[in-house]
Amino acid sequence: MISKALLKELCGYKLQKKCDAEGLFVVEGVKMAGEAMASGWRIAAVCATEQWMAANRQQLVADKAYEVTQGDLERLSGMQSPNEVWMLVERGTLQPAEDGMVIVLDHLQDPGNMGTIIRTADWLGIRHIVCSRDTVSCYNPKVVQASMGGIFRTAMEYCDLRQWLADYRYPIYGTRLQGDDLYGTSLTVPCAVVVGNESRGISAEVCARLTRSITIPNRGGSCESLNASVATAIVCSEIMRQNSLQSTGD
Repeated sequence: MISKALLKELCGYKLQKKCDAEGLFVVEGVKMAGEAMASGWRIAAVCATEQWMAANRQQLVADKAYEVTQGDLERLSGMQSPNEVWMLVERGTLQPAEDGMVIVLDHLQDPGNMGTIIRTADWLGIRHIVCSRDTVSCYNPKVVQASMGGIFRTAMEYCDLRQWLADYRYPIYGTRLQGDDLYGTSLTVPCAVVVGNESRGISAEVCARLTRSITIPNRGGSCESLNASVATAIVCSEIMRQNSLQSTGD
């Protein structure tokens, strides 16, 4: 069982600053706990109900493990409905692929968008996401939860985007309302797909590095814009479709 003092200490990891300082992040819920265990990333601590511990004891490898009550989980959790298990995981390092498609995020701020983009990248087999330093942390608990395990399989890089794009040797496509029609434009892989801030779009300094601006045509004509994560999924899927057709000669 867990002491009140230790429970209070672990509650401190609700603060992003503490997690960042120690290179850790919080994982919650049965699905995400299973992803964490399968990833092989170091689990620094786990707090879980007796039932979860009994079902997972054999495959669980953690520095520290504690059986806790539902009330304890409610104190630890940042979720509205805590779910059986809470983990503290050490941030892993994944080696990005040298070619293929890269998603580039310029000042993206919404954790839900970020998490969904990571999940989408995981689904499409895109293993590298590059972010401006002012993009929301990929280890924000809401991002981790929305990624549905993709965080464990996607190389995440935070850097000076202008420099990264200047050094990138393949085409750089940016999603912009003023761009060329996505479905009437030939797009190749390897490439980078740049997605901008939810309200302001891609910054001027990053726009200057684009090989081509592309847009998803607004067939309905009424909606002002698409959600950033939805736009990312559509663009990346279309680029992959085009290149799949090219590789088969159709």
